[in-house]
Amino acid sequence: MNEERQENEETLFANARNAAAGSLRQLDSKITASRPLDIYIFNVQKCESIDFKSHYESLRYLEKIGFNVNPVKVLCNNVDEAIVQINKIGDDRDSLTFGIDGAVIKVDDLELRELVGTTYKVPKWAIAYKYPPEKKETILKDIVCNVGRTGAITPMAILEPVKVAGSTISKTTLHNEDFIKEKDLRIGDTVVIQKAGDVIPEIVEAIKDKRTGNEKEFSMPSVCPVCGALAIREEGESARRCIGIECPAKLYRSILHFASREAMDIKGLGDAIIEELLNRKLINNIADLYDLKLEDVKTLKKDGTKFAQNLIDSINQSKQNDLDRLINALGIRHIGTKTAKQLAKKFKTMDNLENASLESFINVADMGEIMAKSIFEFFSQPQTKDLLQRLKQANVNMSLKENELIDDRFSNKTFVITGKLDKYSRDEVEEIIEKHGGKASSSVSKKTDYVLVGEDAGSKLTKAEGLGIKIISEEEFEEMIK
Repeated sequence: MNEERQENEETLFANARNAAAGSLRQLDSKITASRPLDIYIFNVQKCESIDFKSHYESLRYLEKIGFNVNPVKVLCNNVDEAIVQINKIGDDRDSLTFGIDGAVIKVDDLELRELVGTTYKVPKWAIAYKYPPEKKETILKDIVCNVGRTGAITPMAILEPVKVAGSTISKTTLHNEDFIKEKDLRIGDTVVIQKAGDVIPEIVEAIKDKRTGNEKEFSMPSVCPVCGALAIREEGESARRCIGIECPAKLYRSILHFASREAMDIKGLGDAIIEELLNRKLINNIADLYDLKLEDVKTLKKDGTKFAQNLIDSINQSKQNDLDRLINALGIRHIGTKTAKQLAKKFKTMDNLENASLESFINVADMGEIMAKSIFEFFSQPQTKDLLQRLKQANVNMSLKENELIDDRFSNKTFVITGKLDKYSRDEVEEIIEKHGGKASSSVSKKTDYVLVGEDAGSKLTKAEGLGIKIISEEEFEEMIK
């Protein structure tokens, strides 16, 4: 198969397992049919005409009537014979026409199997023996860093290609900088690699006796290798992350969050549409959303004029959102809807946030040093400043709207919301409560007046019941705000 794919300049299959899996996943059955797939039958699930006494007997019958049965099967009379065969299969492993990572020992007598029984997940009459993974030496030629969609920076080992367990390995993940230090890996090292579970390649160790003195130690970058923004590692975390909001590597996730219901609430801007906008180069950053034209968008869907108009209208409507939604939409690490509201109330404008000191963030209620530092570093980045400037030019609201009270019916009343609501998001309910003079809290205490309960309510409901706090449904809440 690989020879044919090479002639057609197609990507080669790494191993037989990948070839089989890829063939079976084809949407076009003709492609699957063209592949030389084969199978070994290993069990008779049900047979009404023959009463088999043993597993081995059933396999011999399958062979007789023309089914392919694994040729590497041995009937053993005792444990010692089974151990001998396990070792022999391991010795012959490389010469087999198919890949294996172990062998299975089974009770042959089917009646005895019934007596032995099964656990909840596995039979007691069978046990799998796993062979040690094949290990090979190769050279660690280089270490490069990839940036994922979340901004996590992952070091990758570039290896001198070597064949291990049926496939050629030329690179593998090094996970994080702690892994590199723990293994004491250096560029130029001779390393031992294996496939974990005969699937995932990994570096086991560096062979320090083979060092020449020309090897180079590796340090994780302090800036993102893709966009140049600050790359930080927070206390207690293993990963180093890019904090650039306009980083191309994480742009998809940034836009998806920016448009989400809890953020700018741009209806119609789902994952598929974002992917298509990026693929067509219609947007290259978040601010480009506000430059989209009807003509650009309507080509994204067949007969998409109505869809395009609705999307453009929703994008324009998002310009009027309050400051807290925009803060949340920026996707600052550790900052959610609640903290975004606190920041909006304290600083009033985006300009004040941009120019605030680290100390002023620390002084925000319930904000620890890690959160404060995350906000400060985010607003210090040139990418952030450029984006905010473009959003200002697009007339996106940058100030807190002083919400006037509708009335004070919930004055001095504290609500806690738990469970999934049907008609409202949690943010919408909290806003309604505040506009009627009340307060929304995240925890139940003796000071709580009402607990609004939705579907799948958890421990908060239990605690409220224990304290004798009034429990209300979504329907009862609606009656209270009429």
